Amino acid sequence: MKCTIGSSVLSCAKSAGKAAARKAEDGVESAKLALVYSSVAYDMDLLLAGVKEALPGVPVIGNTSFTGVITPEGYITGDEGFVGVMLLSGEDFYVGVKGLPKEGSARDTGKMAALAAAEANGSPDYFYMAAPPGEEEFFLKGISDVIGRKPLFGGSAADNTISGEWKVYTDEGAFADGVAVAFFYGGEPAVNLFTGAYRETDDVGIITKVRDNRVLEEIDGVPAVKKYAEWRGVDPDTIMGGNLLVATITSPLGIKDRLGDLTAIRHPMNGNDDYSMNIGANLAEKTAVIRMESTVDELIASASETLKALKEKMTAEPAGFLLVHCGGRRAGIGDRLNEVAEAVKAEAGDVPFMMQFTFGEYGYEDDGNNSTGGLMLSYTGFTK
Repeated sequence: MKCTIGSSVLSCAKSAGKAAARKAEDGVESAKLALVYSSVAYDMDLLLAGVKEALPGVPVIGNTSFTGVITPEGYITGDEGFVGVMLLSGEDFYVGVKGLPKEGSARDTGKMAALAAAEANGSPDYFYMAAPPGEEEFFLKGISDVIGRKPLFGGSAADNTISGEWKVYTDEGAFADGVAVAFFYGGEPAVNLFTGAYRETDDVGIITKVRDNRVLEEIDGVPAVKKYAEWRGVDPDTIMGGNLLVATITSPLGIKDRLGDLTAIRHPMNGNDDYSMNIGANLAEKTAVIRMESTVDELIASASETLKALKEKMTAEPAGFLLVHCGGRRAGIGDRLNEVAEAVKAEAGDVPFMMQFTFGEYGYEDDGNNSTGGLMLSYTGFTK
């Protein structure tokens, strides 16, 4: 496999899409997939038209990214728009792509997308998924209904204001609610490293009440915000509403998988009037939740340290890295993001990479099930 990168910050959506795609295409033969990450400021139909004009017949998949992308050229952003294209090419693999707006339940939509993507070739070796925040686990269940348990990587669409402006897209079009998948067949398998890179504390409780999958009402029988505030030693009223989202970037919640190989991060998003908290991923009653910790310095360092760990995990020479980095972590890092860009560039060396900023991350560890989380890093290495 070969990976090439292009980007643009032109204000015209179609021109930006075309320019980024042509830059990625330079010197490329046998292009098989374009991974595209863009600003919500663009008209998506025009952006996709520009990409398709530059890459006729090449499947496209992607989503909007929070504030920008990072490539070997640095942090790519612009007030009028930005777009990054990662082009995968080679003779030894092929890709089936399908995107569908939500129709019926999320699980049904995931199933229909998987059936369409796998129609000619059956169950893939591994796959990529993009979806909006909210029902990622159910889209994934539908996909698994069709293909079984295959390794997953990807992330959720984002916007700049958490206001639902995000989009998921393929070369067939863009939509705000639905799922897109890319099924990979043949070639060397991709390698994924999925982590929150937080430290566990001794603050642990049992989830005793959940509403609608993502509203954490009680921990140890205590309203969730009050229990969390007790752990942090703060007044619960100071972390109500959106204050909770900011307060938990460096101290979110975590849940372990059944073997303890992965601690999936659960980001509290809002403190409600009844002292429950909205969470950015699904929860289950009678399971343990752990308060996690990090510093901003550690968030910055983890971006390149995780890439180093991914490289050590790979057994073949890398062709490129797709780095899915949580938008919440990026917000916590703030104006120090250039430190991330420089450290990741140094760690990647001559290997092309694309980092997008998402509102949900997907991956797996060892023989665990595919998982989703927030405030996480899902790093994937493609091999030559």
